[in-house]
Amino acid sequence: MSIISHITLGTNDYERASIFYDAVLKPLGMTRVPKPPGKPPLYAKDDQMPFLYLYKPFDGRPATWGNGTHVAFKAESREAVDEFYVEALANGGADEGAPGLREHYGPNYYAAYVRDPDGNKLQAVCYE
Repeated sequence: MSIISHITLGTNDYERASIFYDAVLKPLGMTRVPKPPGKPPLYAKDDQMPFLYLYKPFDGRPATWGNGTHVAFKAESREAVDEFYVEALANGGADEGAPGLREHYGPNYYAAYVRDPDGNKLQAVCYE
């Protein structure tokens, strides 16, 4: 059981963010949870926590990314990491590190890093 309830990332455009996250989270087994029109996007794997929310900031200022922060998603396979990366770049994301082994983290640490269209840094990692 995870002790994390949810993660919230800022966005300035719900439609653009939904297109990006629909594509990049699919290979990881996460899907958008149906919500009433106008509600911020919510993603889950098997409708279980931890959830990923995408929100416009409550203070009304533009969403920005955190320097030195990122969210890492666990992938079931190296192929899922590869697909996450390809989908990110095809849907407005930016490269922050192509898929590959990161042996300085461990002998089986296979990961890819991207930024979403709002600049949030994301990672997909497989430990197999």
